[in-house]
Amino acid sequence: MANLSSSTIMLTGAGGALATAVAQELEDAGAQLVLVGRGEPLARAADRFPATEVLDLDLRDPASVDALRKVKVDALVHTVGTYTTQDVQKATTDDLRELFDTNMLTLFHAVQGVLPHMLRQKDGLIMGVSAGQAARLSGPKAALYTASKAAVAAYVLSLHDELKARGVRGCVLYPMGAIDTPENREAGFEWEETIDPRGLAKSVAHALTRPDRAHVTELKIYPDV
Repeated sequence: MANLSSSTIMLTGAGGALATAVAQELEDAGAQLVLVGRGEPLARAADRFPATEVLDLDLRDPASVDALRKVKVDALVHTVGTYTTQDVQKATTDDLRELFDTNMLTLFHAVQGVLPHMLRQKDGLIMGVSAGQAARLSGPKAALYTASKAAVAAYVLSLHDELKARGVRGCVLYPMGAIDTPENREAGFEWEETIDPRGLAKSVAHALTRPDRAHVTELKIYPDV
């Protein structure tokens, strides 16, 4: 099992299906958690997992950056995101704003919050969750979602190349299929078509424990079919 007993890790989207699996894995590995989320899902996560800080923040709001800068963390695992579909010709500006604000702007603000401390200590890791469509650079019926998740990947990898010499690394996690959640089961995905969230969480922990000279920058995780 990964050992993260000396690490403080900020987990955004606390209370979500993926974040809950990641929180359990990180707790099992001994990490100190900083939970960032909204409302009732955050409250449930805080009840379930001990955390050094619990922050109820809308990461779409630039004001969230100042709140995040008051917390010192060694890694950021950003799971905030949304998924919608629409025909290309029917997509609206509101659709674009919703997807880019939730998938990309939240990441930007989270990074702006944690980065000053990481640069001062010359050590840190920032992980963003992209998508299989972004890895393939094609998402029929989900062009805006694909573009927003491709932006996540490009941003994290660019950050990595820019800051690795200063001790801050980036890593992109690509779930190459739907994650096994109650919502996806209700949407009609079969069990074998989905990815085990606990397996994704173990991949997160694996990336967080890699040494600088053997670091991981991209992880593609596939379902069984």
